[in-house]
Amino acid sequence: MHWLTATQELRDRRAPGVLVTLVSVRGHAPRDAGAKMVVSAEATWGTIGGGNLEQTAIETARRLLDQGATAPQQLAVTLSDKARTEHGRQCCGGEVGILLEPLTVVPSVAVFGAGHVGQELARILSRHDLDLHLVDSREEQLAPGRMPWLTDAVARVHVHHSPLPEMVLDQLPAGTHVLVMTHDHAEDHALCDAALRCSHLATIGLIGSSAKWSRFERGLLADGHRPEAVARIRTPIGLPDLAGKEPATIAVAVAADLLRVLSVAGAVSPAEAPTGR
Repeated sequence: MHWLTATQELRDRRAPGVLVTLVSVRGHAPRDAGAKMVVSAEATWGTIGGGNLEQTAIETARRLLDQGATAPQQLAVTLSDKARTEHGRQCCGGEVGILLEPLTVVPSVAVFGAGHVGQELARILSRHDLDLHLVDSREEQLAPGRMPWLTDAVARVHVHHSPLPEMVLDQLPAGTHVLVMTHDHAEDHALCDAALRCSHLATIGLIGSSAKWSRFERGLLADGHRPEAVARIRTPIGLPDLAGKEPATIAVAVAADLLRVLSVAGAVSPAEAPTGR
């Protein structure tokens, strides 16, 4: 498999990897500068020359994976009979420089509701490297003509039309951050109820006023959810000090708050998220 295809496959599987590149070659080496390979925890694709050189790169890459590293690392390897390692010798006589670039799993965000705020929010989030799921029960809200920003999106955008949007929750990747902002409060409540019953989601955010949340909180408790589970729902969402009720302003506030959450190390993981019952 070509290294570029391998990176795409890892992203599709939402699995981390490391892109390994020979960035410099001095003297003789089994591959020229520019050779690449991809390393995951279980497999490799491509080659930078085999032997001690390649095995050293693979082990270094897998240490980066074990450490959860996000920053690139450089490595110099001497190909000399005097540079014996546990993997043997490569006596090409040269020296190579290797760049190891972690391919991290990008964040996953699901926006439920493609109304005025949802469309503006999706437009902003589409400019970031993440998996973006846009869900609505109204098919016309998801028409391509309403989303011209899709043509140059940086994010990978997944559009879901479902008469029962809560049915999409089970299709979302583990660790997805959910934002609930549909046109219908009954739909919002059904989504909150279903999201609390999912163990694979990260954060759950709900748009709306304190009065809306008071009603939702009572209803969710009556549905049998524990208080600590109900407390998982973040509401209101958005930066509290950014005033304005225009959809674009609300979207900016919500996006900024979400990006802050995504950037914080140790955010709620699926394993840490309490279940609904």
